Amino acid sequence: MNVKAKRRVDYSALVDFIQQENVRKTNELVKEMIPKLVEYLRVTVAATEDVARECVQQAFLNVYERIVEDKLNDPKSLLSYMMMTARNEFFNQYRKNGRLVNNEYVTSSVSEPAEQVDRLIDRERMELLFECIEELDDDSQMFILYFINHPDATTKEASGYFELSESNVRTKKYRITHQLHALFKMKMAEQGR
Repeated sequence: MNVKAKRRVDYSALVDFIQQENVRKTNELVKEMIPKLVEYLRVTVAATEDVARECVQQAFLNVYERIVEDKLNDPKSLLSYMMMTARNEFFNQYRKNGRLVNNEYVTSSVSEPAEQVDRLIDRERMELLFECIEELDDDSQMFILYFINHPDATTKEASGYFELSESNVRTKKYRITHQLHALFKMKMAEQGR
């Protein structure tokens, strides 16, 4: 069976392409990066597709300006920086426009008080989890987000996606999950939970 493996993308190259005004290469990487960032916002802050796209677009424009002005300190962490910038843009729009909450959370406000508390606790835990994920390196973030966004993915599928052996996928998943668990426990302790 000839399955074409998906290559890993070095998004730090985007900085060079933008500075060199290589429009074709810039567009190729941006076309790959944007859907990942949109999905990231949809998962981390429950943004709607439209709001997530708008926030990612504005975040990209902000980062683009920094790249053109040569003010981006570490091109290797471009993906993390874009994720953080998109998330901040989402919260900025909320403060400006009051549109953080999507329809799911609006309709949940009419549910039973116990249900509301459960949803709030689940949401707080999810936000805490994504704070922990943001502390991981870019490669680990993309790896674990793949499994969060594809919960039914098999080791074999992930192996093809990441161009790793199945045993390396299992080992990497265990290592990152263990690291996340430790970070999560530490943050919970810091918050007195």
